[in-house]
Order: sequence, then structure tokens, then C-alpha cells
Amino acid sequence: MRIAHIANFYGPTSGGLRTAMHALGAGYIERGHEVLLVVPGERDATEDTPFGKRLTVRAPIIPGSGGYRVILRTSKVRRALSDFAPDVLEVSDRTTLRSLGAWAKTRGIPSAFFAHERADGILAANLPAWLRRVVSIEAMADWHNKGTHRRFTTVVCTTEFAREEFTRAGRVAVKVPLGVDLDRFHPRNASADARATVARPDEPLLLMAARLSKEKRPELAIDAVRVLAARGQHVRLVSAGTGNIADAMHARAKDLPVTFLGFVTDRDYFAQLLASADVVVAPGPIETFGLAALEALASGTPAVVNAASALPEVVGDAGVAAAGTAESFADAIQAILARDPGERRSDARARAETMPWSATVDLMLDLHTSQLAAVSP
Repeated sequence: MRIAHIANFYGPTSGGLRTAMHALGAGYIERGHEVLLVVPGERDATEDTPFGKRLTVRAPIIPGSGGYRVILRTSKVRRALSDFAPDVLEVSDRTTLRSLGAWAKTRGIPSAFFAHERADGILAANLPAWLRRVVSIEAMADWHNKGTHRRFTTVVCTTEFAREEFTRAGRVAVKVPLGVDLDRFHPRNASADARATVARPDEPLLLMAARLSKEKRPELAIDAVRVLAARGQHVRLVSAGTGNIADAMHARAKDLPVTFLGFVTDRDYFAQLLASADVVVAPGPIETFGLAALEALASGTPAVVNAASALPEVVGDAGVAAAGTAESFADAIQAILARDPGERRSDARARAETMPWSATVDLMLDLHTSQLAAVSP
């Protein structure tokens, strides 16, 4: 089977999307399939990778996005797809690449759209307040989702939370949970040396692995540290990530025990931090899966997550869901720290072991096989 996966918002500092594309590509290749990835970048390039042939299309940076790029030269993408002649097409983008669903349909090629985020969540986080008062965000999201659904053979959602807005719009979506690399992210990565680079031995270590952008609500984690300090609970929060509100978050945390690492390029060091932390904090309210939280669980570290997101569905009993206030996050952090360290670490790892990447790959290949079987000769 020849599988093409096309995406925007893919780059050196992108998180879940990049990880998912690589894991799926590597899984498809391992099972004997051919893979093409098409992504935006600084310049045109083609290279062979462990997760497939990667075609990078020169694309501009979106102002204020923290460095993310969007492909405008869709004609180049269509030519590349024609040359590759995919049996199935996967698209991870709600913007300029959404039209590729129609391109595939006219050629009898089954297509799958990955809903990596909720349209209503993106609109709510980015529309100005005055516009939110005069238009219905749900109506706008439903209109967009109906158009997306119409273009593609299948819409794939990673959680029930993600699927709910398609159900609300009267459209059917397939649930395919993402997975985690259980070998790379493991409790054995815990390192006293790595921990000592960011925290003292006697202070609980909180880790936030999230982009510093408005929709991720990183201020909830920072303000929770302030609440804990007022309660006499000293902790160290480490932020691993960058984004367009990084300066504002630095200013917000200037008098608190908060360390900003920026985007961590050393993957081994990041895995050590995940396994060495006491709690991972995932404050984003519109997360449709939350790979960083699952990677934390695989590392033996429980997570405090936003109750409004999909993450309670992902972490289960291996984490604590908090309402969207600093006080609730502080309560949840204290609840986890009060648990027996051995039990909370074993519970986290056990939860992650139910969600390997191999299961995601198998589900997607089953979906593609059934789609191909339904295509008329």
C-alpha cells in the first residue's frame, strides 16, 4: 500500500503532530508499506527518513504563530501526489491543505482527515472577544466541520472529546487513539543528574511540556505555583517549550520558582526529565489527545490535566483532572504529591502500556484496507 500523509504546522519545535506522523510512518514501513510525508519548511527538499520519504515544501511563517509554516503552493503538493500515486491519503490540516480531500475523491483515492484539534476550541481561543459576542462559535465550527467531512472519505478523531463536535454537527467520525513509544519513554530513564540540572533534591519537580501559546493556557501552571507557595508548599516548575507568549510567561513567573528551558532539542534529556519529575502539568483546555501527558505516564510520571480537555480520557486513574483555575490545579498537584511515589509511578506506567503505537498503526491500516475494499473498480 502506498500511503501519503500531508500536514501543515510541522516543524523542528512542533510536538504531537510531528510525533504522530513519524510514528505512523515508521509503523507503516515496518509492515511493508510505502510512505510519503509532505510538510512545510524553509526550503524545498526531499529526503529519505526512517518514517518515509519526506518532501519539504517551501512555505511562509505565519506571523505571531511562534514559527509555524503553512503551505501555500498546493499545486506543488498535488504534483507530488500525482507522481507518488498513493493508494490512500492522510491529511492533518484544517487550512490550505483541506482541498486535497476533493483532489483524492475525484481520483477515487480513499482519504482520511485527522482532526488533531477542535475547530470550536481554536475559534474560542483566537477570536477577539467582540466577535465572539456577535457570532456563534459552535455554528462556525459546525459549518467548517461539515465542509471538512464532505471532502474526505473518513474523519479520524483521537478521542471522544475530539469526535464530539462532529457528532454535534450530525457527522460520523472514527475514533483512533494515538500511542506512545514505550521503550523511549520509560521509568528507567529517571536520572538524579538530569533532575539536578533543574531542581534541588528536596523540592518536588513539576514539568510542563507544552507550547507557550494562548490556547495552551500555560499561565494556569505558573499561577498554581503561586497558589502553592501561598499555602507553604514549595515546588519547582520547569517549562519545556516555546511559543508566541513566552515573554509574557517569563514576566508572569519572574518572582516564582519557575525555570524556562525553551524547546528541548535533546530527546534523551527530555525523556530523563519526564521520568525524573514528580508531576507533569498539562493545562491546555482544548487538547484533543495530549501526547506529552501520555509520554509522561509511560515514563512513570502522573499528570495533572485540564478537565475541559480530552486528557482525562487519556490519563484515566493515572492522573488528576482539574478545573480551569490555578486553585484547582494546585489542589490536584497536592493530591498527587500526597500519594505513595511507588504506587503513582506504577499506575502511570500501567496506563501507558495500554496505548502502544502499534495499536494505532493497526487501526489505521484496518481503516485503509476497508476503504480500499469499498472503492469501485
